Amino acid sequence: MYNFFKSVAKNLIPQKALIENEERFRKLLIPFYKGKDHECNICETTLKHFAQLENGDLICPICGSISRARRLYKLLNDEFIKPGTSFLDFSPFRMLYKKWKKRNDILYAATDFGTDFIADYRYDITQIDCKEENFDLIVCYHILEHIIDDRKAMGELYRVLKRGGIVLIQTPFKEGEIYEDYSITSEEDRLKYFGQEDHVRIYSVKGLESRLKEAGFKVVVRTFSQDHYYGFSQNEKVLICTK
Repeated sequence: MYNFFKSVAKNLIPQKALIENEERFRKLLIPFYKGKDHECNICETTLKHFAQLENGDLICPICGSISRARRLYKLLNDEFIKPGTSFLDFSPFRMLYKKWKKRNDILYAATDFGTDFIADYRYDITQIDCKEENFDLIVCYHILEHIIDDRKAMGELYRVLKRGGIVLIQTPFKEGEIYEDYSITSEEDRLKYFGQEDHVRIYSVKGLESRLKEAGFKVVVRTFSQDHYYGFSQNEKVLICTK
Protein backbone atom coordinates (compact mmCIF):
# COMPACT_ATOMS: atom_id res chain seq x y z
CA MET A 1 0.00 0.00 0.00
CA TYR A 2 2.75 2.46 0.93
CA ASN A 3 4.73 1.98 -2.29
CA PHE A 4 1.54 2.23 -4.37
CA PHE A 5 0.54 5.47 -2.62
CA LYS A 6 4.05 6.89 -3.05
CA SER A 7 4.11 6.07 -6.76
CA VAL A 8 0.69 7.61 -7.40
CA ALA A 9 1.53 10.75 -5.44
CA LYS A 10 4.83 11.28 -7.29
CA ASN A 11 3.20 10.84 -10.68
CA LEU A 12 0.14 13.02 -10.09
CA ILE A 13 1.23 15.74 -7.68
CA PRO A 14 3.91 18.39 -8.36
CA GLN A 15 6.94 17.96 -6.09
CA LYS A 16 6.57 21.35 -4.40
CA ALA A 17 2.93 20.69 -3.57
CA LEU A 18 3.82 17.21 -2.39
CA ILE A 19 6.43 18.54 0.04
CA GLU A 20 4.25 21.37 1.32
CA ASN A 21 1.29 19.04 1.94
CA GLU A 22 3.13 15.87 2.84
CA GLU A 23 1.63 15.48 6.30
CA ARG A 24 -1.89 15.96 4.95
CA PHE A 25 -1.40 13.36 2.21
CA ARG A 26 0.19 10.85 4.57
CA LYS A 27 -2.77 11.00 6.95
CA LEU A 28 -4.79 9.31 4.21
CA LEU A 29 -2.81 6.15 5.02
CA ILE A 30 -3.83 6.01 8.68
CA PRO A 31 -6.80 3.63 8.15
CA PHE A 32 -4.51 1.15 6.35
CA TYR A 33 -1.79 1.10 9.03
CA LYS A 34 -3.48 1.97 12.32
CA GLY A 35 -2.92 -0.72 14.93
CA LYS A 36 -1.30 -1.56 18.27
CA ASP A 37 1.79 -3.61 17.46
CA HIS A 38 4.19 -0.73 16.74
CA GLU A 39 4.56 2.98 17.39
CA CYS A 40 6.33 5.86 15.66
CA ASN A 41 7.86 7.93 18.46
CA ILE A 42 7.96 11.03 16.24
CA CYS A 43 4.32 11.35 15.11
CA GLU A 44 3.12 9.11 18.00
CA THR A 45 0.95 7.00 15.70
CA THR A 46 0.39 3.39 16.75
CA LEU A 47 0.65 1.03 13.79
CA LYS A 48 -0.08 -2.52 12.67
CA HIS A 49 3.34 -2.44 11.04
CA PHE A 50 5.84 -0.06 9.49
CA ALA A 51 6.21 0.11 5.72
CA GLN A 52 9.38 -1.39 4.30
CA LEU A 53 11.66 0.40 1.85
CA GLU A 54 13.62 -1.31 -0.93
CA ASN A 55 16.77 -1.26 1.21
CA GLY A 56 14.92 -3.05 4.02
CA ASP A 57 14.63 -0.03 6.30
CA LEU A 58 11.35 0.57 8.11
CA ILE A 59 9.56 3.84 7.41
CA CYS A 60 6.59 5.30 9.23
CA PRO A 61 3.93 5.67 6.54
CA ILE A 62 2.23 8.47 8.47
CA CYS A 63 5.13 10.88 8.97
CA GLY A 64 7.81 9.44 6.67
CA SER A 65 10.43 8.90 9.37
CA ILE A 66 13.04 6.20 8.75
CA SER A 67 14.54 4.14 11.53
CA ARG A 68 17.64 6.29 12.13
CA ALA A 69 15.48 9.43 12.39
CA ARG A 70 13.32 7.82 15.06
CA ARG A 71 16.38 6.66 16.99
CA LEU A 72 17.98 10.11 16.70
CA TYR A 73 14.81 11.77 18.00
CA LYS A 74 14.76 9.52 21.07
CA LEU A 75 18.50 9.87 21.69
CA LEU A 76 18.50 13.66 21.50
CA ASN A 77 15.38 14.08 23.62
CA ASP A 78 16.55 11.58 26.25
CA GLU A 79 20.15 12.75 26.59
CA PHE A 80 21.26 15.82 24.71
CA ILE A 81 18.63 18.51 24.19
CA LYS A 82 18.17 20.66 27.27
CA PRO A 83 16.47 24.06 27.71
CA GLY A 84 18.70 26.74 26.25
CA THR A 85 20.62 24.35 23.96
CA SER A 86 22.10 26.01 20.87
CA PHE A 87 21.64 23.31 18.23
CA LEU A 88 22.92 23.12 14.62
CA ASP A 89 21.44 20.39 12.41
CA PHE A 90 22.95 19.46 9.03
CA SER A 91 20.43 18.42 6.33
CA PRO A 92 17.69 17.65 8.86
CA PHE A 93 14.95 15.10 8.57
CA ARG A 94 11.85 17.06 7.61
CA MET A 95 9.66 15.90 10.49
CA LEU A 96 12.40 16.52 13.04
CA TYR A 97 13.00 20.01 11.69
CA LYS A 98 9.32 20.79 12.19
CA LYS A 99 9.34 19.32 15.69
CA TRP A 100 12.40 21.20 16.90
CA LYS A 101 11.49 24.44 15.15
CA LYS A 102 8.33 24.61 17.26
CA ARG A 103 10.28 24.53 20.51
CA ASN A 104 10.87 27.94 22.07
CA ASP A 105 13.19 26.65 24.78
CA ILE A 106 16.10 25.85 22.43
CA LEU A 107 18.01 27.78 19.76
CA TYR A 108 17.59 25.50 16.73
CA ALA A 109 19.13 26.16 13.31
CA ALA A 110 19.20 23.87 10.30
CA THR A 111 21.55 24.02 7.34
CA ASP A 112 21.75 22.34 3.95
CA PHE A 113 24.33 23.30 1.33
CA GLY A 114 21.96 22.23 -1.46
CA THR A 115 18.21 22.55 -1.74
CA ASP A 116 17.07 19.01 -0.94
CA PHE A 117 16.27 19.64 2.72
CA ILE A 118 14.38 22.26 4.70
CA ALA A 119 17.00 24.62 6.09
CA ASP A 120 17.53 28.07 7.56
CA TYR A 121 21.09 28.40 6.20
CA ARG A 122 23.27 27.15 3.34
CA TYR A 123 26.53 26.56 5.20
CA ASP A 124 29.47 24.92 3.49
CA ILE A 125 30.59 22.41 6.12
CA THR A 126 34.23 22.98 5.15
CA GLN A 127 33.85 26.72 5.82
CA ILE A 128 30.99 27.29 8.27
CA ASP A 129 29.97 30.94 8.39
CA CYS A 130 29.74 31.11 12.19
CA LYS A 131 31.90 32.36 15.00
CA GLU A 132 33.99 30.00 17.09
CA GLU A 133 32.34 28.08 19.92
CA ASN A 134 28.81 28.92 18.82
CA PHE A 135 26.84 25.68 19.38
CA ASP A 136 26.22 23.31 22.29
CA LEU A 137 25.02 20.52 20.03
CA ILE A 138 25.56 19.60 16.38
CA VAL A 139 23.98 16.75 14.43
CA CYS A 140 25.96 15.64 11.38
CA TYR A 141 24.15 12.56 10.05
CA HIS A 142 25.12 11.10 6.68
CA ILE A 143 27.04 14.20 5.61
CA LEU A 144 30.78 13.48 5.77
CA GLU A 145 30.67 10.68 3.18
CA HIS A 146 29.67 13.38 0.65
CA ILE A 147 32.62 15.68 1.47
CA ILE A 148 35.97 15.31 -0.29
CA ASP A 149 37.89 17.38 2.27
CA ASP A 150 36.36 15.66 5.27
CA ARG A 151 39.24 16.57 7.59
CA LYS A 152 38.59 20.25 6.96
CA ALA A 153 34.89 19.67 7.67
CA MET A 154 35.73 17.97 10.97
CA GLY A 155 37.97 20.88 11.88
CA GLU A 156 35.11 23.28 11.23
CA LEU A 157 32.73 21.24 13.38
CA TYR A 158 35.30 21.40 16.17
CA ARG A 159 35.80 25.15 15.71
CA VAL A 160 32.12 26.15 15.96
CA LEU A 161 31.36 23.77 18.85
CA LYS A 162 31.45 25.17 22.38
CA ARG A 163 33.76 23.71 25.00
CA GLY A 164 31.94 20.73 26.47
CA GLY A 165 29.66 20.59 23.44
CA ILE A 166 28.57 17.44 21.61
CA VAL A 167 28.55 16.44 17.95
CA LEU A 168 26.58 13.35 16.93
CA ILE A 169 27.96 11.80 13.74
CA GLN A 170 26.76 8.91 11.64
CA THR A 171 27.64 7.66 8.15
CA PRO A 172 27.31 4.36 6.30
CA PHE A 173 30.03 1.98 7.54
CA LYS A 174 32.04 -0.96 6.27
CA GLU A 175 34.42 -3.42 7.90
CA GLY A 176 38.17 -2.92 7.66
CA GLU A 177 39.62 0.39 6.54
CA ILE A 178 38.16 3.57 5.00
CA TYR A 179 37.78 3.18 1.25
CA GLU A 180 38.22 6.33 -0.82
CA ASP A 181 39.51 6.96 -4.33
CA TYR A 182 39.17 10.49 -5.69
CA SER A 183 39.75 9.31 -9.26
CA ILE A 184 36.24 7.82 -9.05
CA THR A 185 34.08 10.72 -10.16
CA SER A 186 31.16 9.45 -12.25
CA GLU A 187 27.81 8.85 -10.60
CA GLU A 188 27.76 5.31 -11.99
CA ASP A 189 31.13 4.43 -10.49
CA ARG A 190 30.41 6.14 -7.18
CA LEU A 191 27.24 4.10 -6.87
CA LYS A 192 29.22 0.94 -7.64
CA TYR A 193 32.12 1.58 -5.25
CA PHE A 194 30.65 3.79 -2.51
CA GLY A 195 26.99 2.79 -2.52
CA GLN A 196 25.47 6.08 -3.65
CA GLU A 197 25.94 8.39 -6.63
CA ASP A 198 27.07 11.37 -4.56
CA HIS A 199 29.27 9.59 -2.01
CA VAL A 200 33.06 9.95 -2.18
CA ARG A 201 34.08 7.27 0.38
CA ILE A 202 32.91 4.55 2.71
CA TYR A 203 34.11 4.89 6.29
CA SER A 204 34.96 2.18 8.72
CA VAL A 205 33.98 2.96 12.29
CA LYS A 206 37.60 2.91 13.45
CA GLY A 207 38.71 5.01 10.49
CA LEU A 208 36.14 7.72 11.13
CA GLU A 209 36.85 7.65 14.85
CA SER A 210 40.57 8.13 14.15
CA ARG A 211 40.01 11.15 11.87
CA LEU A 212 37.70 12.78 14.39
CA LYS A 213 40.28 12.34 17.14
CA GLU A 214 42.89 13.93 14.85
CA ALA A 215 40.55 16.95 14.63
CA GLY A 216 40.64 17.25 18.43
CA PHE A 217 37.46 15.43 19.47
CA LYS A 218 37.07 12.90 22.23
CA VAL A 219 35.01 10.12 20.65
CA VAL A 220 32.74 7.43 22.06
CA VAL A 221 31.25 4.89 19.66
CA ARG A 222 27.81 3.76 20.75
CA THR A 223 26.07 0.71 19.33
CA PHE A 224 22.31 0.40 19.68
CA SER A 225 20.18 -2.73 19.60
CA GLN A 226 17.05 -3.44 17.63
CA ASP A 227 13.62 -2.45 18.91
CA HIS A 228 10.74 -4.00 16.99
CA TYR A 229 8.07 -1.86 18.62
CA TYR A 230 9.62 1.44 17.54
CA GLY A 231 11.18 0.06 14.36
CA PHE A 232 14.78 0.74 15.39
CA SER A 233 17.46 -1.19 13.48
CA GLN A 234 19.99 -3.64 14.86
CA ASN A 235 23.62 -2.62 15.59
CA GLU A 236 23.12 1.04 14.65
CA LYS A 237 26.27 3.00 15.44
CA VAL A 238 26.53 6.68 16.41
CA LEU A 239 29.78 8.49 17.17
CA ILE A 240 29.42 10.86 20.13
CA CYS A 241 32.11 13.52 19.81
CA THR A 242 32.99 15.92 22.63
CA LYS A 243 35.12 19.07 22.61
